[in-house]
Amino acid sequence: MNPQALILFAHVLAVVVWVGGMFFAHMVLRPTAIEVLEPPLRLKLWRGIFARFFPWVWAAVLLILATGFLGFAGTGMKGAPVSWHLMLATGCAMVAIYLYLFTVPYGAFKRAVDAGMWPDAAAALNRMRRLVATNLILGLATIAIATLGRGL
Repeated sequence: MNPQALILFAHVLAVVVWVGGMFFAHMVLRPTAIEVLEPPLRLKLWRGIFARFFPWVWAAVLLILATGFLGFAGTGMKGAPVSWHLMLATGCAMVAIYLYLFTVPYGAFKRAVDAGMWPDAAAALNRMRRLVATNLILGLATIAIATLGRGL
């Protein structure tokens, strides 16, 4: 098998896991959870979801970065298309946002849920929601750059 094809497959698969997971959580799961669950149950649900989803996000982030830089290794930074540089910029922004989300509001969210401090947990979850929405927009923009930006 062509190594470049395998690298591209791994890169796209990791993007699907991360961006697809954010899309599902933000656009489908969140509104449904708001409709059918009272706040304490909803917050406990999100606690469990994040505990299962974030390890996948860590794996996806590492795979995206590794395969992205492997792509640059073949061309060098100067030889890479402009769209690759844009993907690198948006991808690095997404990783920075995720690192902040994971360390600050998610940490506060976990502590508040575990202590049954529902207003604090809800406030932390709302901060996380805004960061996820930002990353979702950046992720969709990155996909657009990847697929439509070949002429850049």
